[in-house]
Amino acid sequence: MNILFLNAYYEPEQISFTHLERDLLSRLVEQGHRIHIVCPTPTRGISKETAKRYAKIKEETLYNGMVSVRRFRAPQEKRNPIVRALRYFWCNWRTCRIGKKYKDIDVVFAVSTPPTQGYVAGKVAKKLKCPLVYSLQDIFPDSLVTTGLTREGSLLWKIGRKIEKKTYKRCDKIIVISNSCKQNLLNKGEDEGKIALIPNWVNVEKVRPVSKEQNALYQELGIDLGKFTVVYAGNLGEAQGADVIIRTAERLQAETNVQFVIFGSGVQYEEARRTIEEKGLNNIIIHPILPQERVSEVYSLGDVALIVCKKGVGTSGMPSKTWSIMACNTSIISAFDEDSDLANLLKETGGGVCVEPENASALAEAIIQAKTNRENGALTSNARSYVEENASSKVCAQRYIDVLEEATKK
Repeated sequence: MNILFLNAYYEPEQISFTHLERDLLSRLVEQGHRIHIVCPTPTRGISKETAKRYAKIKEETLYNGMVSVRRFRAPQEKRNPIVRALRYFWCNWRTCRIGKKYKDIDVVFAVSTPPTQGYVAGKVAKKLKCPLVYSLQDIFPDSLVTTGLTREGSLLWKIGRKIEKKTYKRCDKIIVISNSCKQNLLNKGEDEGKIALIPNWVNVEKVRPVSKEQNALYQELGIDLGKFTVVYAGNLGEAQGADVIIRTAERLQAETNVQFVIFGSGVQYEEARRTIEEKGLNNIIIHPILPQERVSEVYSLGDVALIVCKKGVGTSGMPSKTWSIMACNTSIISAFDEDSDLANLLKETGGGVCVEPENASALAEAIIQAKTNRENGALTSNARSYVEENASSKVCAQRYIDVLEEATKK
């Protein structure tokens, strides 16, 4: 197949889909498929030197000539929502212009970041007279409602729904990452026949348990090997409601054998760091999020790992970090919606427990119970075997390829 990837971000930029795309590209290349990537010049989360170097690179060839990358100039991504929206429109316009010029493309592939990316990809696919496969990582505009950025029925919500409907209509296949995402689309009247459920995955060859004796983070961060360690790694933003971790740690200050380690990023990271300092919470170590290649050390660090969200947000999908934690055989304590896919997974696999989101008291009780279980030798997990069979890159990336091939046959 000749596959056209329409990307809003590509390496060296890092988003949640980056490592998934890397695995997918590797597997596609192994099977002899050619990929053409259209994307902006990188600006997000990179050094000035890297940005300067890539500003001069318009085209490059990767994966022994099997992947070609066509970059176009784009302004720096800013936090201001209006400036960011203008950048999205510029990138959409350029992506559409460039994408329509390709020849002999068998299938177009796009991911739902930003929300207009699928709509643009549909226009390109129509021009090239080929199918569109759309990876739906986040459902828009529903995500804006669950995070409190807008309300159902607002002007922004109505615009988002129109974009959503037109995007789905143009898709030949829609890949969703959880049962709740699939049900969301079915409730909106989408054809079940074009929906494929494939979870985001983890590379189990790279993400694996690391023993405490071999884990360099203990010494790097000055973590006490003898204490019960609770780890959280990820974004500190509105949707996560991660302040519950700090409130929980505050409740457990008297538990001197319990320590929290937070690896954070996002708009609320500095605020969280200041709060910890101001309250004198010496049972929390907070550190900027580490590179993806150290994820095994991060999640093997914890006796338990936390996954948290605000009420109502958890039903929108499965957190991709779930698979990394489970691949490290670390038990999960989630402060998550109890009717979510994550809650059901933890019950099914015995990989952890779920408590009410934003409830520091319930989260503290769950942590103390886990500590007691460890002391009694009952805190064990066989979650890795489940991941190897159901959410490994080998299994799921191949399912992506199967969907792409099926779309071309239709």
